[in-house]
Amino acid sequence: MGKILLFDAGNTNTNICLADDTGLGESYTLPTRPANTGDDWGLKIEAILAREGVTPGDIEACVISSVVPPLDPLITRMAGRFLGCDAIFAGRDLNIDLDNEYARPEQVGADILVGCLSARLTCDAENIIVIDFGTATTLACVMGTAFKGGLICPGVLSSTFSLSGGTAKLPTVDLAITSNTLSWGKTTEECLNQGLVFGFASMVDGLVEKLSVQMDDPFVITTGGLAEKIAQVSTTIDEIRPDLVMEGLWMAYYN
Repeated sequence: MGKILLFDAGNTNTNICLADDTGLGESYTLPTRPANTGDDWGLKIEAILAREGVTPGDIEACVISSVVPPLDPLITRMAGRFLGCDAIFAGRDLNIDLDNEYARPEQVGADILVGCLSARLTCDAENIIVIDFGTATTLACVMGTAFKGGLICPGVLSSTFSLSGGTAKLPTVDLAITSNTLSWGKTTEECLNQGLVFGFASMVDGLVEKLSVQMDDPFVITTGGLAEKIAQVSTTIDEIRPDLVMEGLWMAYYN
């Protein structure tokens, strides 16, 4: 079997990973710019493949989780022209083997369902909450083999950019935390770092506690670019899985 090229296309970034039937390779992150052309994506993909020592002919398919519809035809054209393979989209071409109990199933992001599938296939707990710290912060609830629904909250970075862009004196910050103990900041940067990281950790801890009324003893898995920073001070997160969506795409394709 050849290699597959996995795409997790989010609103801010697109993560790309080579995989085969033995597992995942190295991940790469590119900014999501739907205004770019298929050729632009193709040239970038060629550079990634060259770095990995892989030829375009080695790729048997591109498997995509996308929440950015304008990007989908660009990846499809890129796959055909540069790699000579099909583009397979999760939830449309690739079945996500979960019972979707959302009132309007078509509204659920592919990344949510793929992440839930990965968590379900690798976690023994009956009840699971998958928290994704992406452009938005999402909490997805899985009970047995069913996706029950979830919550959508502001994202850490989008909140940070909103604060720095909408105020005259608040700077952008790195969200670095030097201690797991909350204390008041003594500089504006410290105030923002402490408020954002501990604030979002407290938000998800409180939401998990409230969801636990409906879900007995849920196992909490987190993913997304800022998962490690928030998990550092959270009291409810059990496991960090940076490549959760990639794992789910890989499992769905090869199973």
